[in-house]
Amino acid sequence: MKQLHEKYNELKELLISMNGVAIAFSGGVDSTFLLHAAKEALGDKVLAVTAQSLSFPKRELDEAKAFALSSGIEHIIVDSEELDIEGFSENPKNRCYLCKTELFTKISEVAKEKGYLAIVEASNSDDNGDYRPGLIAVKELGVYSPLRQVGFTKAEIRELSKEQGLPTWNKPSFACLSSRFPYGESITPQRLQMIDQAEQYLLDLGIWQVRVRIHNNLARIEVDEKGFETFSNPELRQQIYEEFRKIGFTYISLDLKGYRTGSMNETLSNNEMSYGKAE
Repeated sequence: MKQLHEKYNELKELLISMNGVAIAFSGGVDSTFLLHAAKEALGDKVLAVTAQSLSFPKRELDEAKAFALSSGIEHIIVDSEELDIEGFSENPKNRCYLCKTELFTKISEVAKEKGYLAIVEASNSDDNGDYRPGLIAVKELGVYSPLRQVGFTKAEIRELSKEQGLPTWNKPSFACLSSRFPYGESITPQRLQMIDQAEQYLLDLGIWQVRVRIHNNLARIEVDEKGFETFSNPELRQQIYEEFRKIGFTYISLDLKGYRTGSMNETLSNNEMSYGKAE
């Protein structure tokens, strides 16, 4: 734990050196931890900026608002509708690059108005080497990634978050709903709503970590090991099937490999993966 505390002190020193930061804040595990550290390091010289869009569920937005309010941190909500970005709805392989370019351009504008020079985001060292084209936009726009710079892993962030009493320490990992579509399959408001409703239904059943991937009219459900136990109940499986049919899916399947991040990237070639890898 001493080594973790040293890392945490290094993180705060890095933030102090920036003399005020605007943070891209989603309310997730990583960005909440980073925002908390920034508040400790910089006091009132912290601005949280959250993007509101169809791919960001209301439950996530509400949690982000609640944390910023309870922490006494200035919080600004910006509209950043990805579907308005040219080409985004066609879901190209660089979709995340298009999104992050739009997002951080808007955050930069807000930060400038508020007098903040440094913009930071909350990717961690586990993102290094993964297919993350959005981090290319981060680099191009001069956005800082303090958690990656210090070397924090997701597990370490959760451990310190728990120690410091952050409500997100055991929160399920989340990625925008657009990540549920195979590359090249159109992203529409209606289909985003279907995914949101389906995932919310499973969360309400107590399934902790879940993704509902959409393949035309088929829902491919990814769950953790505990989630597989839930699906072993025949009556509950039938209930889930019927609810998903009401939502609009024709076929409903359970992915036998289970939950994992970035499963849609499994279709990419090595060359395509290398394009969007974080360094």
